[in-house]
Amino acid sequence: MNYEEHIVRDANICGGEPVLKGTRVTVRTVLASLAEGASTQDILDDFPTLTERAVRAVIAFAAASAEEDLSQSHS
Repeated sequence: MNYEEHIVRDANICGGEPVLKGTRVTVRTVLASLAEGASTQDILDDFPTLTERAVRAVIAFAAASAEEDLSQSHS
């Protein structure tokens, strides 16, 4: 999945934290909800501006970030 079409960083929005495009919902907020056991539907209920694809984009972003961090730690 191409998460880049769903996630943006803008210094003027949430201090430059990655957010879901067109919202002020941070990637960190969605990941924290998932880590606490929330389902995709729970997140969509809490943040009606999000879509299921946006939530999946957050997961893809986290996976890509983790992969990048792991490859850098082995350099």
